[in-house]
Amino acid sequence: VTNSRDHLSGVVIDAIKQIMEKRNGDVVADVDNVQIVKKEGQSLTETALVKGIIVDKEVVHAGMPKKIKGAKIALLDAALEVKKTEFDAEIRITSPDSIKAFLDSESEMLKKKVDQVTATGANVVFCQKGIDDMAQHYFAKAGVMAARRVKKSDMEKLAKATGGKVVSNLADLKESDLGICGLVEEKKVGNDKMIFVEECKDPQAVAIFIRAGLERMLDEAERALNDALYVISDIAEVPQMVAGGGSVEMEMAKAVREYAAQVGGREQLAIEAFADALEVIPRTLAENAGLDILDTMVAMKTAHAKDGKYMGVNVFDEGVIDMLSEGVVEPKVVKEQAIKSGIEVASMILRIDDVVAAKSGGMGGGGAGGPPGGMPDDMDM
Repeated sequence: VTNSRDHLSGVVIDAIKQIMEKRNGDVVADVDNVQIVKKEGQSLTETALVKGIIVDKEVVHAGMPKKIKGAKIALLDAALEVKKTEFDAEIRITSPDSIKAFLDSESEMLKKKVDQVTATGANVVFCQKGIDDMAQHYFAKAGVMAARRVKKSDMEKLAKATGGKVVSNLADLKESDLGICGLVEEKKVGNDKMIFVEECKDPQAVAIFIRAGLERMLDEAERALNDALYVISDIAEVPQMVAGGGSVEMEMAKAVREYAAQVGGREQLAIEAFADALEVIPRTLAENAGLDILDTMVAMKTAHAKDGKYMGVNVFDEGVIDMLSEGVVEPKVVKEQAIKSGIEVASMILRIDDVVAAKSGGMGGGGAGGPPGGMPDDMDM
């Protein structure tokens, strides 16, 4: 994934740009409007943004077209099947003509449903429920492409991508309810067939199609793209950045310690403990990078004491560097939320007004004549 990060980051940025919208004067980028589909095969560099949606279904009838340009899409949440009665019923057939009349009436009901769809000008149908074999035949005869049992989440994304409307009652279907896109095509991807709804005009939902040779790489790329989508959406909504590398936490810890010295008394100890907690971030960065923790923290404190507020941990070489000049930044909203969440959790724990007793005999047993293993029952935690 690291080797393809430039390509993948470009895909993520393009996806967020496409789904950004204004609501009540604020910019909103809802990551739920980005569909992620992954299939084994090719390489990570083949991962692409689809300005539309990918439906993991195949065309229901062999006689239907597999490619339609200038698609007009009907999105149905209604079964194109003969409705079953609530009660068991018997039909007495007395002659071959009776059988034919019964089958003809059933066929006529299905043809009427198909005609209701085709009358709107639809040439592609995505149905959330079933499509009867006879209805499939009539659609194929009319040159309409259809897919059945499409997931509800995909139907909602199709509506946002094509500008269509999901209709529950066939009688209510109108031409204005149809979605529009440049191309709908069934493609073979590996051993599977999928329907690509592409070339949508200003889609509010898009798809990222991940390709990689191994399933493990697909999973890793999916996690990385998911994280990147949330980060970029945060930046889109609140376009403010702060320096990374632990520089923010170290500068905050410095300010907190200065405030603690002014407060004095027992409160000073609590305030300094908060400063210690902030310094865990640069300390952990140094530890994970295999750097000398003591030397790194001394260098950080020295740099920040000299007003080097953007100085952070250099994870590639020992020492500290200016994070802004190196382009190491983080979204301000993410940093704020992390600190707020930490404070809220700590406050919640401190508000617990109860005694937590240790279980007897929990840890290893004590020596001969000594106390039993674990903590005694009456010891408070």
